[in-house]
Amino acid sequence: MANITTRDGTHLRYKELGEGRPVILIHGWPLSADSWDPIMMKLAENGYRAIAYDRRGFGHSDHAKSGYDYDTFADDLADVMKEIGATDNVALVGFSMGGGEIARYMSRHEGRGVTQTVLVSSVVPYMLKTEDNPNGVPQSTFDEMTEGMKKDFRAFFTGFFKDFYGNDVSDEERHWAWQTTMHASQYATLQSANAFATTDFREELASFRVPTLVIHGTKDVTVPIDATGRAVADQVKSASLIEYEGEPHAVFATQTERLSDDILQFLGQAKH
Repeated sequence: MANITTRDGTHLRYKELGEGRPVILIHGWPLSADSWDPIMMKLAENGYRAIAYDRRGFGHSDHAKSGYDYDTFADDLADVMKEIGATDNVALVGFSMGGGEIARYMSRHEGRGVTQTVLVSSVVPYMLKTEDNPNGVPQSTFDEMTEGMKKDFRAFFTGFFKDFYGNDVSDEERHWAWQTTMHASQYATLQSANAFATTDFREELASFRVPTLVIHGTKDVTVPIDATGRAVADQVKSASLIEYEGEPHAVFATQTERLSDDILQFLGQAKH
């Protein structure tokens, strides 16, 4: 198992396939890098170096006692890039809360080494419903999630993955997601949920100065498209939006081939 050590001593497990231009894929909550496996294989087959890592507290990475905030997550991404030598002409692909790592990296680390970004079902720019963000998710919904996780962590995710995946995946896919979540730190899971629910990335949209592809399902009830994908497309000049009509949150599983093809087509537009 390959690992890197972050600046605060946390060990993060990573995996890679292929050779060529680096494409770093950042997974969603509450899963692991393994969710990217089919897309990593497709990238490798097409001449890219596909890299994915487990966020701290998830998968096979350390269950660190702290650092479940986007400043630390972005620093972890920077450390992964440095340690594995992926520092030039990098494409970043973030699913769900992974989009937040990209936004914070682009602002906090000035997008160093990154030439393209992809936001898939991403939480960027702001998930929480407020007076100036009316399309967001009500605080009461996040409170109910927290209460459910604290009351019966395992039962909560059985229900959660029904909306996450929609109706077009196998029972085995949902079981894999549930089982993967059970290997995560419960503390990390709760803290990370608070991070993606409350972090406001709206001012950081100006940091997206590279070509950006936004992909989002129109029936995503986990991360509503109006507050996120469509908002990014409206406010980031370099962004283009592809809407997956009728698709739920987990398009990496429900539309694996289409997602792979759309990412590959976008990567092929890069100037070398």
